[in-house]
Amino acid sequence: MRVPVQWLHEYCHPDLDAIALADRLAMTGTEVERVEHYGVQALDQFVVGRVLAAEPHPDADRLRVCSVDLGEGEPSQIVCGAPNVAPGQAVAVAKPGAVMPDGTRLKVAKLRGQASHGMILAEDEVGIGTEHDGIMVLEADGLRPGEPLRDVLPIATDVLELEITQNRPDCLGVYGVAREVHAATGAALAPAPWTEDQETPGELDAVRITVEDSQLCPRFTARAFENIRIGPSPRWLKARLMAAGQRPISNVVDITNYVMLLTGQPLHAFDLDQVAGAELTVRRASAGEQMQTLDGQTRMLTEDMVLIADGAGPTSIAGVMGGARSEVGPGTTRVLMEAATWNGPNIHRTSLKLGLRTEASGRFEKQLEPEQAMEAQAVATRLMTQLCDAQLLPGTIDIGGPGPPPARIRLRDARVNGLLGVEVPRELSAQILRALEFTTADAPDGLDVTVPAFRRGDVTREADVIEEVARLGVLQDLPARLPPRHGASGRLTHEQRLRRRASDALTAQGLHETVGWSFASAEQSERLRIGDQPAVALANPMSREQSRLRTTLIGGLLDSARRNRARGASALRLFEAGAVYLPGDDPLPREPYRIAALITGSVRAPTWREQTPPAADFFAAKGVLAGLLDSLRVPWTIEAGSPEPFLHPGRAARVLVANETTGWIGEIHPQVGRAWDFTDPLAGFEVDFATIAARVADASFHDVTSFPEVREDLAVIVPDAVSSATVVAVALKAGKPLLAGAEVFDVYRDPDRIGEGKVSLALRLIFRASDRTLTDEEVAARRRKIVAALSEQLQGHVRES
Repeated sequence: MRVPVQWLHEYCHPDLDAIALADRLAMTGTEVERVEHYGVQALDQFVVGRVLAAEPHPDADRLRVCSVDLGEGEPSQIVCGAPNVAPGQAVAVAKPGAVMPDGTRLKVAKLRGQASHGMILAEDEVGIGTEHDGIMVLEADGLRPGEPLRDVLPIATDVLELEITQNRPDCLGVYGVAREVHAATGAALAPAPWTEDQETPGELDAVRITVEDSQLCPRFTARAFENIRIGPSPRWLKARLMAAGQRPISNVVDITNYVMLLTGQPLHAFDLDQVAGAELTVRRASAGEQMQTLDGQTRMLTEDMVLIADGAGPTSIAGVMGGARSEVGPGTTRVLMEAATWNGPNIHRTSLKLGLRTEASGRFEKQLEPEQAMEAQAVATRLMTQLCDAQLLPGTIDIGGPGPPPARIRLRDARVNGLLGVEVPRELSAQILRALEFTTADAPDGLDVTVPAFRRGDVTREADVIEEVARLGVLQDLPARLPPRHGASGRLTHEQRLRRRASDALTAQGLHETVGWSFASAEQSERLRIGDQPAVALANPMSREQSRLRTTLIGGLLDSARRNRARGASALRLFEAGAVYLPGDDPLPREPYRIAALITGSVRAPTWREQTPPAADFFAAKGVLAGLLDSLRVPWTIEAGSPEPFLHPGRAARVLVANETTGWIGEIHPQVGRAWDFTDPLAGFEVDFATIAARVADASFHDVTSFPEVREDLAVIVPDAVSSATVVAVALKAGKPLLAGAEVFDVYRDPDRIGEGKVSLALRLIFRASDRTLTDEEVAARRRKIVAALSEQLQGHVRES
């Protein structure tokens, strides 16, 4: 909501500039999104001028060369193109140096050879209207040349852009915000603009009203006016509307918008002569019923929508938008002014179904109170008689009447002090509540508080009253101290420390962490070939792309990789740590925490030695996985083959931690990669962190020995189906206690030399003792045991050449 500060000051004028006022409102619970300046700047350069002469331009038919008195002694020459400029007029003038609403700074200009020292202004050129066909002609009485224009017209103001929460519809009007400013700053509050009403008692005979559903329309009020003069609104009203974001149309329409912005209660003006049968009925729409709204669109209505109908059919969608058939126009002489209270949730559903959100629906859906209808009628009646020369017909239609009696809530001193943690004097509580127009009375243990009608829906219990006291008088002064918590500490848990170590290990290898959505789409699952796997579907998804909870992290990483590749990144190394959601027997899904990585492109940057580095593949991903798991000190191996359908069938494996399957590693299937617009290989892994964390070994330390180690190489031929990890494991077990390490450093295949279905693995064996230098005999004995174990367990034999 836009609140012009100049308009706000009419009702509450604190000694604060706009920025300080915004800060105070924000600190007391009214969110201010921004502070804008509306209108012109460099105000000293905008003055009142008097046209002394207006001669035709010698070289342009549509221009006039004007001599204008600006109160500076010598008249100024200004070239003007308006057709209505004439000698003797009092006009608004922008001198050189003035800053226009669009930010343009005026300079002395030459128009067809004639110097122009400024500009004679139209309404739209100072932001107080939309008229541009002619200049503004001011009332000459009392105006003197050179008088500052800001003293005559509202040409500039600061505007507060407020974000009004659902529970505070009372702040959807300027006067409601003024109440908040009064309570927050202590500045005086002017009487409400609806205090004096020109109501005449009795029934209104000009029209008959029937309300068929009082649940959807708790109150319906109407007044009739005749002998109306339709025309433009005064400049002060147009200026306020434009600063608040509304476009001036005509005096009657502008009055409805002005009253809505002031009181928070929308109104609708019917051309009474166009109301068929002089009768209106508030009812539910019939299935398939249609009507044309003010925006010229034909709307299809449903049975759960409320409309106002006359003898010829629908004439207004209740609380949303009026109909074109009874629109107020230039020929209108009689007006029926309606102000009603509608059911907020119903208006919200209607607005969503029609795709039609208006200033009125945005207010009604927050549930206005019935009392506001007559408040708006009072203000509208005064403006209709003043600005339209309208005659108010006797009587007022009021169906439903005021809302329920005010709530009375006991505010206990002990409860206030207990909830807020500080002692709040009862007098301070009473002062704050009275500033908010609550009524208070002393009680034995506190205050009896009567809630005003405009806060009926928000303040319903003692805690709500305490919140009002807190936000306006206590929260800013609360001492900064931690709450007492016995036995609690601020340390990370063991698993939290492990998660950080895991992230650090991957970051140290050059991977970038991403944080993706916890949601996924059915299409993503289809692209990953896991569409048949069960997933948790959302009952109210934000979009089709976020209709279910993710069951794997790799889909989000592929999305991130595609976005980065589209923006020029070639080599990508990404990882994500987070929960996935797996449906089970319980109503709530299981949420295992996983870590996944995805790499593509070159495994390292090109150099002058290696201009085309190798591309990421299975073994690059295995190296990253090794860096992760080794840093966490968990025993791990991989086993060929993985059931994941999105992996390359010949380049995938299961990850085992302490012989327990904990995830997968491999290259992404080429068809899956193409579904994400990748033609080069993609590789990665995904592991369950809970399984890893449960197997993390404590750090162990060994003395550094001064005795030398013995290194020997051993080439062993084994069946191709035997993994290198199995070979290393058998060698380490057989070589104990002198074998300190073993690793594969070469792989060789040649059917002619070593046989079909065979592979030769070259092992590097490291022998070491902590208390002595090993002899050749000791090393040879261990080597023979290793060869024997490989032969017995794996059908392997040493390759001689």
